[in-house]
Amino acid sequence: MTSRERVRAVVDARWFNRFIIGVIVVNTIGLGLETSPDLMASHGTLIHTVDMTAIGIFIVELAAKFYAYRLRFFRDPWNWFDTVVVGVALVPAGETFAVLRALRIMRALRLISQVPSMRRVVTALLSAIPGLLSILGLLLLVLYTSAVVGVQLFRDAAPDLFGDLTTSLFTLFAVMTMEGWQGIAEEVMAVYPAAWVFFIGYIVVTAFIVLNLLIAVLVSTMENQLSAERWEEDQSIEAVQHARVMEELRMLHDRLDEVQAALPRQTGSPDDLDRAEPAGDQAETTRHAVPPDTALPPTEKPDRLPEPAT
Repeated sequence: MTSRERVRAVVDARWFNRFIIGVIVVNTIGLGLETSPDLMASHGTLIHTVDMTAIGIFIVELAAKFYAYRLRFFRDPWNWFDTVVVGVALVPAGETFAVLRALRIMRALRLISQVPSMRRVVTALLSAIPGLLSILGLLLLVLYTSAVVGVQLFRDAAPDLFGDLTTSLFTLFAVMTMEGWQGIAEEVMAVYPAAWVFFIGYIVVTAFIVLNLLIAVLVSTMENQLSAERWEEDQSIEAVQHARVMEELRMLHDRLDEVQAALPRQTGSPDDLDRAEPAGDQAETTRHAVPPDTALPPTEKPDRLPEPAT
């Protein structure tokens, strides 16, 4: 086994993955502790040491993966994600890069790339984006249309809620989330009692239909992905079983060839058997033949018949 193969075996091992997850958790806790001035005053050196140690471990991990897989390392999108997250931590401290330094907490998101269940959920969300675009477009269309209608109908009754288009959009977004919509509806209905028709229809379309469509698309995409993963697992298991059966058949075939090769040496070749058959028949004939010296003498024929007695 070459050194590259040994490194690949280490980075692909389960214990190594669990070790990286533990480092991510510890580093995430340390980044949270940095927000406490009291803890930084008393244990700031220890917290910074833990942070730098975690960064060093992450760099070694990425370097080992790159050494093991070479250019194939960049074929995995999660490796790109890990590289960007760790690269943000290497940005020097200063006023210019203060925002990037604040993004160090993104290292906690590395749990997504390390935990298979989280990675599966995020992959399902990303793969569902094409199907979600049409539903999101429908939702935005309903929201915009309703906002325009709300401005035209309820501007005079509630100018603080429907005074202009942006205010109406914000108000209807709050209604869509079902947060405090009763107070908004009651304020408008105090002037227009029939306004409940607008609010009930808007809530039914947005909160009960369109949003449930979004959830349905996400669930369907996740089920399809799980089915695809299970199919791949079944295919891999069948491939292993097929290889095992073929190996056993190959061993049986080799054993049969050995037996067939050893058979002529034990019983003789077919030509030898054919040549041996006449000799055996001749011996059998000789064994049953009567020797010449033991043959019975021939019966002599009398010259004349005896005369009958008178």
